[in-house]
Amino acid sequence: MVKIGNIELGEFPLFLSPMDDITDLPFRQLCKRHGADVLISEFIASEALIRDAEKSRRKMLFADFERPIGIQVFGNDEDSLLRCIDVVADAQPDFIDINWGCPVRKVAGKGAGSGMLKEPDKLVAITASLVKRSPLPVTVKTRLGYDDDNKIIVTLAEQLQDVGIAAISIHGRTKSQMYRGEADWTLIGETKANPRLHIPVFGNGDITTPQQALESRQRYGVDGILIGRAAIGNPWIFEQTKELMQSSSSTLTSQFSHLSSNISVSDRVAVCREHLLAAVDFKGERQAIFEMRKHYGAYFRGLFDFKRFRIPLVTVTTLDEVLAVLDQIDAHYAE
Repeated sequence: MVKIGNIELGEFPLFLSPMDDITDLPFRQLCKRHGADVLISEFIASEALIRDAEKSRRKMLFADFERPIGIQVFGNDEDSLLRCIDVVADAQPDFIDINWGCPVRKVAGKGAGSGMLKEPDKLVAITASLVKRSPLPVTVKTRLGYDDDNKIIVTLAEQLQDVGIAAISIHGRTKSQMYRGEADWTLIGETKANPRLHIPVFGNGDITTPQQALESRQRYGVDGILIGRAAIGNPWIFEQTKELMQSSSSTLTSQFSHLSSNISVSDRVAVCREHLLAAVDFKGERQAIFEMRKHYGAYFRGLFDFKRFRIPLVTVTTLDEVLAVLDQIDAHYAE
């Protein structure tokens, strides 16, 4: 049984990886219903949270059925992060996740996220203070290192364990790589194999099919996997991955080699509609319609002659109009 502190996560938990402006409450709940074991909020800036910014506060909202859930925060100022820990703890998630992995310039360029990998001693010291402050288990999400010459994750994970973190999630790229190239899981596996490391190690990066998830589990021995971009428009990946892992059938392995190969258009439309309506309830019609536009391409990826529907989906401005387009998609591909 894999645990974060005393929180039981199952034998091999599948996480919905936190993604800014993607893993909001409606999307998280959709993935939970389709088999995600552990959810994590969008990342939240410590400075914004302690200023009581409305958007940051909304990012902390969750429902009980989403548990176990973590709230992820980032920052580079120790005092702000300590105050942020108090605010997050009041929201009563199951754990608090510290983002030492985001590579984007607006975060890492200010010394937060993976920018902190340039100063590993400071990273460890701040993490130690946060662990001491938090009444909840603290986990860390990070990367292999700052660049190819500084892949420090094996040592860093041990140092973070020694200051009290309850688990670590590792993305198989450096800060300098951003999201380019392929994720390298070799050092994730070496970190897990470190005999001095006893906390759970979760792997992340380029898991796009259930087959890849299974292979990563078998090859690298990680305690669980984070699935991120592959879940956008495809929440079925979680239940498919679980089904694959429960079977040793080579036929089943082949069947699930492509994520949405056996998901009907009608099912895609139904789940997309469910996502849209939940977003409207949570954010209001205007904002939800605008933000859902980044999901449609993924829901209907691979459909022949979809251009006729894609343009209306991203240009209409009312809920009724979007629902009408979804009905047209359903009817067209049912013919």
